[in-house]
Amino acid sequence: MHNLNMAIYDLSHYSQKHTDYQLLTCCRKANKNVVILSLERFNIMEKAIRNSQYLAKLDRAFDQLYAGEGQEHELIEV
Repeated sequence: MHNLNMAIYDLSHYSQKHTDYQLLTCCRKANKNVVILSLERFNIMEKAIRNSQYLAKLDRAFDQLYAGEGQEHELIEV
């Protein structure tokens, strides 16, 4: 239990030294490293991934339209 408490203390200590945009890399055996980042940076990365997925979806839709796979519909006023 003492080693776990020291690990938690060390992690807390190192994370306070890093700014929000820095990454903390924990090197482990067998190349199974871990990267620790701030919640703010994580959220930015998640948003970038969602945006990229949305843009890819739009690209597929435009490709379908250009290939003649679109359908015309009349607009209905609400």
